[in-house]
Amino acid sequence: MTTILERDVRDLAHIDALHALPRLLSLLAARSASLLNLAELSRSAGIPQSTLTRYFALLETTFLVQRIPAWSSNLGKRMVKSPKAYVVDTGLAGYLLELDEARLTADPSLRGSLLETFVVSEITRELGWSQRRPRLYHFRQNTGQEVDLVLEDPSAALVGIEVKASAAVTGQDFRGLRALAEIAGPRFRRGIVLYTGEATVAFGENLYALPLSSLWAGPPLEPPSPRGSTT
Repeated sequence: MTTILERDVRDLAHIDALHALPRLLSLLAARSASLLNLAELSRSAGIPQSTLTRYFALLETTFLVQRIPAWSSNLGKRMVKSPKAYVVDTGLAGYLLELDEARLTADPSLRGSLLETFVVSEITRELGWSQRRPRLYHFRQNTGQEVDLVLEDPSAALVGIEVKASAAVTGQDFRGLRALAEIAGPRFRRGIVLYTGEATVAFGENLYALPLSSLWAGPPLEPPSPRGSTT
């Protein structure tokens, strides 16, 4: 981290206060997988918002952080809704937060945000060789319904992905995906909840709970029949 900040960032822009960047990166690690609120982050970091905006852009350019814009059926609203921010590398995020296995086990919120960060990083890499070239978004309604990731391809077809740091999934975990499906209509192709269990379970038409390992193991040859029960 020190090498990147002192070499790469300095090569990109002249910054006198390099000492502020590690603290900013630590604050972003604590907020990884959360909505990006530059005003609140500016107050916490003690950095003017105009300077913070520049610093954040530099951290993006050096692939330390990533922002995911909000999805809306209204293209104009995508530009004004708050994005989510992620520290790209979960190992770096864990180091910045001084995490260990015991603390992650004891704190579900930390475990959940770090797992979501991991999934975003994995999918971002996989998009690099995808022939469909979808773009990444997140979905959030004022009513509280949300979906961690929305993939939209050039034809406007959508896939929603929710990440759950649990070995069990219920129908309630699909509320955000169902809300997205209602808004997107026929453009919605599939909703997936990635979880830490081992079974692939259908929860309705085009709604599936999949093991986290499916990110690298690939889909089953034949999807299971929909079930109304939970697992």
